[in-house]
Amino acid sequence: MSITTTKADDRPRVDPGDQVMRVRGVTLRFGGLVGLSDVALDLHRGEILAVIGPNGAGKTSLFNSLTGMYVPQEGTIVLRDRSGGEHSLLGRKPHLVNRLGVARTFQNIRLFGALTALENVKIAAETRQKSGPVSIMLGLPNARREDRESDRRALELLHFVGLDGLLNELAASLSYGQQRSLEIARALATDPQVLLLDEPAAGTNPTEKLDLEVLIRRINRELGISVLLIEHDMRLVMSVADRVTVLNFGKVIASGSPAEVQRDPEVVAAYLGAEMAAEMTGATQAEVGGVPEEGSVPAQRDGEEQR
Repeated sequence: MSITTTKADDRPRVDPGDQVMRVRGVTLRFGGLVGLSDVALDLHRGEILAVIGPNGAGKTSLFNSLTGMYVPQEGTIVLRDRSGGEHSLLGRKPHLVNRLGVARTFQNIRLFGALTALENVKIAAETRQKSGPVSIMLGLPNARREDRESDRRALELLHFVGLDGLLNELAASLSYGQQRSLEIARALATDPQVLLLDEPAAGTNPTEKLDLEVLIRRINRELGISVLLIEHDMRLVMSVADRVTVLNFGKVIASGSPAEVQRDPEVVAAYLGAEMAAEMTGATQAEVGGVPEEGSVPAQRDGEEQR
């Protein structure tokens, strides 16, 4: 499958009625510990939805439940494919969830360090091949054709994420930011309709964060892939997300546009903090629920002179 792009400034039209993923009443328990409690969210086709919350809020547990790594005791998780068919993801093995069109990256990078960048992506592209082991061993025409297609697909995606000059570099020798991009390229090689990114900006420098922001937008706008994003970098979240869902202690405490979530008192108290919310929105602390001390001044931004 080739990459079909639209204009860089185009954005997929998001229809609230077209839910590519629907989660209802998901509860996940680890013995007596409740990791997720009655979680509900909708991912609309063509949108970027961010899931935020403090450490331990249940964000990665949610991702693991969506991709088959965990099996919640209660609730439903439904994926709606491009033709309108609905598929329950609950209890499916991770490779079967991926085959239905859901790909993910991990908080801790999981690349094949001893393989090249090209080989890492090609392995993922080969999951879409239909040739069996016998055809591959005998080098039959269909197997050779699919092998060439996997090569082409891997090269195309490495170019898309900006790693086409590092095709033959071992994954372990790449910088941290480059490894993050390689992991995204590998996920894209499985031809997903939904891409789950688990803290993709973790450990990256400011320049790499800006590059990542552009890449996420391109994945969404040019490839038409719906993105579900977990991220602690609030400026990245607020700049790319169409909507934000907030988890705290395994429960959804807020959901809405970035502006709505920033001003939600429960979110401010649980995660953002009044000072950070005020800095991002340009509002006063009192406007977002905080009360400034008498005589206090707004926090000074990086590189900004105090006047």
